[in-house]
Amino acid sequence: MKMYKIFLVLVFCFNLLLANDKTIIIGATPTPHAEILHFAKSLFKDRGWNLEVKEFTDYILPNIALSEKELDANFYQHQPFLDDFNKNKNTHLISVENVLLVPMAIYSRSIKSIKEVPNGIKVSIPNDPTNESRALELLEKTGLIKLNDNALKTPLDIVDNPKKLEFVELKAAQLPRALEDTPLAIIPTNYALGAGLNPPKDGLFIEDKDSPYAIVIAVRKGDENNEKTKIIKELLHSPKIKEFIEQKYQGSVIPTF
Repeated sequence: MKMYKIFLVLVFCFNLLLANDKTIIIGATPTPHAEILHFAKSLFKDRGWNLEVKEFTDYILPNIALSEKELDANFYQHQPFLDDFNKNKNTHLISVENVLLVPMAIYSRSIKSIKEVPNGIKVSIPNDPTNESRALELLEKTGLIKLNDNALKTPLDIVDNPKKLEFVELKAAQLPRALEDTPLAIIPTNYALGAGLNPPKDGLFIEDKDSPYAIVIAVRKGDENNEKTKIIKELLHSPKIKEFIEQKYQGSVIPTF
């Protein structure tokens, strides 16, 4: 009887290991990345995989979790952010596929046109290096400022600011709330969507389709050709995912495949 119980325990453990091996864990920020992954669960299930989505509300922890093998992949960042993270944290994460572009936009509660921006107002921008640079580059395209040629820009890299704009650097998640206190805010779209903002509809100025900031699937170096990565790449590039993105986000999120 004792041996039989031991046998049952071993069988249970073996089955548990098999089940875990067919589970894929992907980290993502809530909107739109986790929303897309939740939709994709049925696609993974049809292929014999259990997709577990782990949501994060900041930009640093998903890469730390991936590096520490708590995730099989993450899906929330663009290549410049990933490159900067690897450089600063000495990590070895790589992108394996672009999936979508989430165009950044400039928003205001009080200003109706980018041509009507008054002198001396405050502008809220992200404080992480790549998104801050991205926001300033977007603002430069409006003609309101001019930047130098440094790779990553901060307000110190502004060489011409005729309207004497003042810049408030905040965590990206705080930027939608900053619209109540600053006349302009440049907001990454995952946080804008979470606050009910639609870039094509509500933005005063928006990135174009040639933006280099497409969102990528990231994995640990060495995992780029394993079975889990291959199925993630395949299913997140499927026609059903493309249709879901186009129908749900109506141009505020753009598939890149």
